[in-house]
Amino acid sequence: MPKAFSRSDREVAPVPVERARGAYIQVLVGPDEDAPNFFLRKFTLEPGGYIPLHRHATIEHEQYVLRGRMRLVLDGEAREVGAGDAVFIPAGVAHSYANVGDEPVEFLCIVPKTDDYATEWLE
Repeated sequence: MPKAFSRSDREVAPVPVERARGAYIQVLVGPDEDAPNFFLRKFTLEPGGYIPLHRHATIEHEQYVLRGRMRLVLDGEAREVGAGDAVFIPAGVAHSYANVGDEPVEFLCIVPKTDDYATEWLE
């Protein structure tokens, strides 16, 4: 049975995102905590940072922007999102992120726990 806890994001070291530039991930709640259903991650995009176009065939994402503004591409449609915006990305939707501003972007991302999490890089 998982154990209840709380922690600060300052307790989790940021790790560079694969194939990205100026992008970091922190797994705040994940497999190390025996989370039974969902994982909570925090992403940071430095000014000029980006995560290239990719998709996950079987994984949906729920996201919430904490800070900054970024260009988000969903299945070829670009939009700008910023602090206070929520984003839903269904499984199979191609998506990318780019910080085109002067301050870091921070957003939370919740994904279901699964054994078949896979990323298909499209660029």
